[in-house]
Amino acid sequence: MASALDDIDRQILAELTRDGRMSMRTLAEHLHISRANAYARVERLRTANVIKGFRADIDPVAAGLGTSAYVTVNLHQAEWRDVGEQLRALPGVVHIALVGGEFDAILLVRARDNAALGRLVLDVIQSMPGIVNTRTLLVFEEAEPLSATAIWEQ
Repeated sequence: MASALDDIDRQILAELTRDGRMSMRTLAEHLHISRANAYARVERLRTANVIKGFRADIDPVAAGLGTSAYVTVNLHQAEWRDVGEQLRALPGVVHIALVGGEFDAILLVRARDNAALGRLVLDVIQSMPGIVNTRTLLVFEEAEPLSATAIWEQ
């Protein structure tokens, strides 16, 4: 589907990335297309799983999650599927990526404070069968993500 995206599709993705609650009427007005066209295109993008859902953008600090870290994980690769399922079920694990390089996976973890982060990494993650070792990289400051326009207008 990615190669089948045209300029209007990319503009729709940019607009909805900026404001996922935008009405179809407003979306159509911004893009100078009919409301019917906007509905049809958004539905096509949803059906093709280009648009996977609509979510609230939460400020983790304001929500009480003042500590963030990237946790790199080395594991027994034959156990990736089981370990991955266990990691996905953990509260505070926001993102998991299987990667190539000096470690096998990287997790973005958010916790109330350093003590809660330590318990999650040291007591829970490191004790999972299949985990060889971890390394925790504390996040001191997060930059704002790229604008939707920068992502979809490439």
